[in-house]
Amino acid sequence: MSDDAKTDPDRHAQKMAKKKAARDKIMSTKTDEKGLIIVHTGKGKGKSSAAFGMIFRAIAHGMPCAVVQYIKGGMKTGERDLIESRFGDICAFHTMGEGFTWETQDKTRDIEMAGAAWEKSKELIRDEGIRMVLLDEI
Repeated sequence: MSDDAKTDPDRHAQKMAKKKAARDKIMSTKTDEKGLIIVHTGKGKGKSSAAFGMIFRAIAHGMPCAVVQYIKGGMKTGERDLIESRFGDICAFHTMGEGFTWETQDKTRDIEMAGAAWEKSKELIRDEGIRMVLLDEI
């Protein structure tokens, strides 16, 4: 079969095979694992939801993960209920705060609780067995 007789799907397959070979060569040199920090900011709702979406994706891929909630305290949350009831074996959930600062109105205690949450966060981040750590409301 001459080159002129090749069909578009054949040409496409050849181009993609060439791209794949080049990509595989590049990826074979990528041996260092690096961490990634993602920050969700902005006014209004959605930041925690976006971050929990990433946690649920990690869970779906069987990756051990952890959540540290800095503020919400005893407030009932759907994400905590779901993770603790269904995925507690793969995702540790640590509620460290005692509520929003405008509710607690105890600056000294709020600082103390934030410090404890930060220490727990560092412990989890350093744990090589945990693939993702969410610091909610940091």
